[in-house]
Amino acid sequence: MTLEITPQGVPETVAVIGGGTMGAGIVQQFLMAGARVVLVEATAEAAEAGRGRVAAGLDKARERGKIDAEPKTYLARLDTVTDVADIPIEAGAVIEAVPEKPELKIAVLTAAEAAVGKEAVLASNTSSLSVTELAATLKHPSRFVGTHFFNPVPASKLVEIVTAPETDPGVLESVRGWAAALGKTEIVVRDAPGFATSRLGVMLGLEAIRMVEEGVASPADIDTAMELGYRHPMGPLRLTDLVGLDVRLAIAEHLASELGDRFSPPELLRRMVAQGRLGRKSGEGFHTWDEGGKA
Repeated sequence: MTLEITPQGVPETVAVIGGGTMGAGIVQQFLMAGARVVLVEATAEAAEAGRGRVAAGLDKARERGKIDAEPKTYLARLDTVTDVADIPIEAGAVIEAVPEKPELKIAVLTAAEAAVGKEAVLASNTSSLSVTELAATLKHPSRFVGTHFFNPVPASKLVEIVTAPETDPGVLESVRGWAAALGKTEIVVRDAPGFATSRLGVMLGLEAIRMVEEGVASPADIDTAMELGYRHPMGPLRLTDLVGLDVRLAIAEHLASELGDRFSPPELLRRMVAQGRLGRKSGEGFHTWDEGGKA
């Protein structure tokens, strides 16, 4: 597989489908690595909002000394479109970062495959869905791989690369190279429910929720226990708020269907989602969050 690569080691043109928190972070990382990026969103308004998230992320990177040039220099290489079919054929990589709904991911991936050249790599930023099942819907599954980025993408040092049985070894090596160029440490995981990170992280988070449910300790104390006692950078309940309680519930339900009752979501989690207490994005979860996103 031959791709046009920037001097920094990423494809010259990258398309990212979905401009939410994760998608915007992925866009920012590829812009900072020298790529031209095409952001795909469903509407012009959503695309503009996604561009705003990228701009805000670049402003923070500038403030923290992570980039030398003005944010507008990077934004000049960002284009937005409202149809997957408008992804340029020369794109070397397409990464979808849409919600964890199999039918939605399949729809955008199959549309992307039809839009780009045969050398392009297709990737899913999924945290739990089967990469093998997603690959099976494509005409050329050998060029598909899972690329599980972590929130916030610019600050996280990890990307979990998930391979399906059909994944071409050359595709894997290309993606490993991109991860390095983005400043990430990569781990390679065989496709399995929850991969490595979600499987372990969700289990810890669910147990922490059960402890709150049982009155063992307060959310703040449970988080402090893991942060100071085990040196976790963030406690499991604060992390659940950051990820989104609705997202964590969906992942837990998927893992329970695949791996059994040990991943069954606690009733407290279901109740909080039903009440709209989704974590940072709603302002309240296990912690209370201000408008600036701080608990």
